[in-house]
Amino acid sequence: MQFFKVKTVEETFRLIDEKVSGIAEIENRRLEDALGYVLAKPVQAREDVPGFDRSTVDGYAVRAADTFGSSESMPGFLTVAGEVEMGKYASIPVGFGEAVYVPTGGMIPNGSDSVIMIEHCEEIGGLLNTYKQVAPGENIIRKGEDIAAGELLLDAGTRLRPQEIGALASLGIIEVPVYRRIKAGYLSSGDEIVPFETAELKLGQIRDINFLTIAGLAREWGIEIVYGGIVPDTYEEFQKRASILYEQVDCLILSGGSSVGAKDYTTDVIQSLGSPGVYVHGISIKPGKPTILAMADGKPIIGLPGHPASAMIIFRLFGERVLKRLQGETLEKRADRIYARITKNIPSSPGRSDYIRVRLFEQENEWWADPIIGKSGLITTLVKSDGIVEVSSEKEGIAQGEYVPVIVSR
Repeated sequence: MQFFKVKTVEETFRLIDEKVSGIAEIENRRLEDALGYVLAKPVQAREDVPGFDRSTVDGYAVRAADTFGSSESMPGFLTVAGEVEMGKYASIPVGFGEAVYVPTGGMIPNGSDSVIMIEHCEEIGGLLNTYKQVAPGENIIRKGEDIAAGELLLDAGTRLRPQEIGALASLGIIEVPVYRRIKAGYLSSGDEIVPFETAELKLGQIRDINFLTIAGLAREWGIEIVYGGIVPDTYEEFQKRASILYEQVDCLILSGGSSVGAKDYTTDVIQSLGSPGVYVHGISIKPGKPTILAMADGKPIIGLPGHPASAMIIFRLFGERVLKRLQGETLEKRADRIYARITKNIPSSPGRSDYIRVRLFEQENEWWADPIIGKSGLITTLVKSDGIVEVSSEKEGIAQGEYVPVIVSR
């Protein structure tokens, strides 16, 4: 057969990075409407944040040296020279032996270099008893310490989370250039597949749950999904429906029909959609070996295996990378991986990457991963799992108690 020459996981990732390019269309969005979008141009800070030295606690601005030696048994004594009002300029300077009250977030007056917390001092009739010494700079955020003027705050390719939105807002930015949100089309295939709303199944029928699970993951990544429905196992109908959906979207996702069975037309349909066509037809991975990846005239196509658990695992591993590259997002080391100790021996075949569903639990301040053994067609293995253990292709299995990387379910 011309296709179904398996690639390793590493080769597959490399090919995705080579083949899939980001979209070019940019739009300007108001900051409050930009959550989840990918920044299209870098943002440099045009001012310092904060714009002045400010206190991180309620307390008294002092010269740190004036508190040295202070303790509960032998307090220091300072004269209270006044107070700083919230949101106003600190007009009263701090001299030797003096203190000025400052609320949290208030401006630090000239002459002071630290703030003593209100819990560690006591004002009595204009005299401040200090019961603890403070170090220079203690309880103060300096001007520009958070963000310095001219600093590269966010690079192009950054997905805007609430924290990035907040950082941009702190600079007074009200509009940002972002890549437009991409659309992915989803088409299920198979004579046995029926809509998930089907109340009563006939013998041999299977509800289309893959659409909901795969579309759910895509929406979590900020991708708009267009559902193309269910197509029967005939080349003519499959090709017609795939072509119509392909024209409407930036990426096409096909579920089922990726194995070597006689009625599986996925490869032929993909080849008909555009050039260069299929670049991965089979991955040395379990579950999910019969996976197809292709490019058709600049649009990525993902052919997922039909089994629900396999489809979700493959889509998490490779579909996310395809879609994020298409969206223009910078790909960094995964932050959703932790290391845990495995509870039992897991055999594996060298030369093939295995992904095992696991339940995570904490014991004696360590994370442990307990394998959930089940066939790739069992969706309940994913329901019961908290993540997936990765057994790389160069290993011949993992031993009980060994630390393993776990892709944590979100």
